[in-house]
Amino acid sequence: MVLGPWWRKNWLRVVVHAAAWVPLVWLAAQYAQGAFLVDPVREMTTFTGKTALILLVLSLACTPISTVTGLKMVVRVRRALGLYALLYASVHFAIFIGLDYGFDLGLLGEAIFEQRFVIVGFAAGVILLLLGITSTRGWQRRLRRNWKRLHRLVYVAAVLAVAHFLWLTKDPQEPLRYAALVAGLLLLRLPPVRRAASRLRRRLASRLERKERREPEAVTAPR
Repeated sequence: MVLGPWWRKNWLRVVVHAAAWVPLVWLAAQYAQGAFLVDPVREMTTFTGKTALILLVLSLACTPISTVTGLKMVVRVRRALGLYALLYASVHFAIFIGLDYGFDLGLLGEAIFEQRFVIVGFAAGVILLLLGITSTRGWQRRLRRNWKRLHRLVYVAAVLAVAHFLWLTKDPQEPLRYAALVAGLLLLRLPPVRRAASRLRRRLASRLERKERREPEAVTAPR
C-alpha cells in the first residue's frame, strides 16, 4: 500500500492535529446552539483555559515519554501541541477581554494589575506567544544555542498557568493535580533522572531482546 510507510511515520501527527481541533469545533457548536445558559462567559473561558493547559502539559510530556519509551515520533508532535496550547490560550484571552470586559481597556488594565490570577494568566499567555513566534526553524537558526534556553520558559508558563487556575477556582483539587503533573515532568527533565530513565529503558530493551533470541532456540522435546 502506498500510504503504508507514510502513515506509520506520521500517524501520531495526524491524530494530534485532528484531535486538537475537536474542542474548538465543539465549543463553536455549543455556542451556536445556545447551550451555555447559566454563565456563558465563565463556562467558555473555563473550557478554553483547561484545554490550553491540557495541551501545554501534553507538550511538556513529549520529551520524557520519548526518553522512557524510546519513541522518537512523540517528540515530533511537541511543537504542534505547544502551538495548539497557544491557540486555545488566545481564544481564552479573547473571550475574557471581549465578552467579559467588552474590550474596555481601562477595566482590563485594572484587572490585569489588581487581580493576581489575571496577572499570572496574562504572563503565561505572553510567554506562550513569545515561544510560538520563535518556534520556527528560522528563529532556531537566528538564536542558535539561546533558542533552547528561551524555550525552557515553557515550564515557567506551565507553572504560571497552574497558579492562574488555582487562584481562579474555589476547589483546588483539580489544579493541584495539574501542579503534580507539571512537577513530575520537571523532575523527569533533570539530567540525572533522564539518564537513569534512559539506562532503565536500555536494560529492559536488552532483556527483552535476549528473551526473544532464546525463545526460537528452545526445542520442544518429542513425546
